[in-house]
Amino acid sequence: MDPISTRTHFTPTTELEDGERVIASFQGDRGTYWREHAWLAAIAMAAGMGILWAMGNPHAWTGAIGGLMAIAVRGLYLASDETKMRWDLTDRRLLGPGPRVIWLREIAAVRSIFSAVQVVTGTGDKYLLKYQPDTAKVIAEIDGARARRGA
Repeated sequence: MDPISTRTHFTPTTELEDGERVIASFQGDRGTYWREHAWLAAIAMAAGMGILWAMGNPHAWTGAIGGLMAIAVRGLYLASDETKMRWDLTDRRLLGPGPRVIWLREIAAVRSIFSAVQVVTGTGDKYLLKYQPDTAKVIAEIDGARARRGA
């Protein structure tokens, strides 16, 4: 029996088919990652203070410190992995990190969610291309490849 691999793949591991070519690659952007985390920290700080204030805690300001620290630790811990993730768009498929494969003809919708691009298949599977500096460009490239393929 094959052991289950716990190795994280940051780039596509799927082999290209004969004649298939990569037309674009999308990787998480470090600046976009930190900008999004700054917004998350601001929201967490406000929420932490609001919750403590609503509970009647006289030290509601500590909620800001807790919210900031929680997002900072998360951000520092995940930054290197999240910005290594790469998706390759070919003339036939969208290849994600590891063995993820989405055929262009199976894509039902492509939309922006903050700094991520969500790809939804006809069967309802959802994938996120996170921390993209220009989501409109990514969506246009995927939709363009789908149109050229007749999908």
